[in-house]
Amino acid sequence: MNWKKTFVVLVIVAMSLFILGCAEKQPAPTPTPESKPAPEATPSPEAKVPEKIVIGGTLSLSGKYANEGQMSLWGIQAALKWLNDVNGGIDIGGKKVKVEFKYYDDEAKKETVQSLYDRLITVDKVDVLLAPYSSGLTLAAAPIADKNGKVYMSHGGASDRIFEQGYTYVVQTLSPASKYQTGALDMVKAIDPTAKRVAFVYEDSEFSKAVFKGAKEYAEQLGFEVVFDKTYPRNPTDLTPLLSEMKAAEPDIILGGGHFADGQLLATQLAELKINAKLVSIIVAPALPKFYDALGVKAEGIVGPGQWEVGVKYSPEAAKAKGIEYFGPTQDEFMQYFKEVAGEDKTPSYHAAEAGAAILAIAKAIENAQSTDSDAIRNAFNNLHMITFFGEFKIDPTTGKQLGHEMVLFQWQGGKKVIIWPPEAATGEPYYPIPTWEEKEQGKMATK
Repeated sequence: MNWKKTFVVLVIVAMSLFILGCAEKQPAPTPTPESKPAPEATPSPEAKVPEKIVIGGTLSLSGKYANEGQMSLWGIQAALKWLNDVNGGIDIGGKKVKVEFKYYDDEAKKETVQSLYDRLITVDKVDVLLAPYSSGLTLAAAPIADKNGKVYMSHGGASDRIFEQGYTYVVQTLSPASKYQTGALDMVKAIDPTAKRVAFVYEDSEFSKAVFKGAKEYAEQLGFEVVFDKTYPRNPTDLTPLLSEMKAAEPDIILGGGHFADGQLLATQLAELKINAKLVSIIVAPALPKFYDALGVKAEGIVGPGQWEVGVKYSPEAAKAKGIEYFGPTQDEFMQYFKEVAGEDKTPSYHAAEAGAAILAIAKAIENAQSTDSDAIRNAFNNLHMITFFGEFKIDPTTGKQLGHEMVLFQWQGGKKVIIWPPEAATGEPYYPIPTWEEKEQGKMATK
């Protein structure tokens, strides 16, 4: 054989043997995750435990919700004082992890809210989000939270519409807006069957419209006649034309309001126009001590629905009787922590209580999940049923809407708020019908 041909043959044979050898040694392909998921990594317990947990959110410390925002901040700080200083933090993997609240002033502006929540997620990289105060602002940031897969706890956004958008990560602490004024209607129905004519006058806002849509439907179910149903614009300065029109409808019951400033204006101008009714129930504003400070005796007899009031009997003993876990400070302890963080002898409104309760719910969900992973926390919320100083917590797993918490009805009597409904939560009797504006001008109080 020619030596060149011999060399070529030898080269071909050698290459063939090499290729065959490589083929025999090549490992079989790894199955794709779809066909056979790879086992998850199992880091040591120390690696799973974060150094701290950061809850991020915005508060209206200026702007039209400044009163509610300041109350919310104090409530959050009071809850954190118990969580970190008394409880030692959140128990994850046998280690207590402290909780920090990272917040910004949103000035009660939607565009500010949106940019700040984007910052909290992308720059501050918080673990969980606490929504801003009010339904409109809560709705503004909800899609941002959901798009980024962050659990978003609503403590001051009650509108039912928030939970009708199909969001995955939105959860609610407080009772939904549709329940706010139903207690007043229940009470009137129970104590005065002759009262039939109901007037609704309220702010043109997301929250208020949800409240009074629910109230109107419920009033009609109970057999009341709705004789007036109109809104006023946000940040009103004069409600006289609208209230004069309402006066002509001669309502037995007036239900109205929106937020603090407009609610205070509503009560003031009802007094100026001498529009008397057997009951006046205003949302939000009467819950704050500043309402009575501003109106004095004019506030006597005015009723308001509340998510919580001082004296409501939610306690470890009540939880034990219902077979439900109690978590967090007692009401007396919360009151004490609140005064410490406020730096003065302040009484918390329900805005403070619901914000503090939201922090406790987040903490318990993280503890039950043993993780700061958003999906794990959201799933933990589905199974969370407990009582705090604020009341029961239990959500609808599909929507995140609050199911467990109940509203109370309070009334200003002798310069103090008294819980008058439902009977099982009441600390006093309703003063009904309320004093007329003319009687209050003479110093009449809603006391017997």
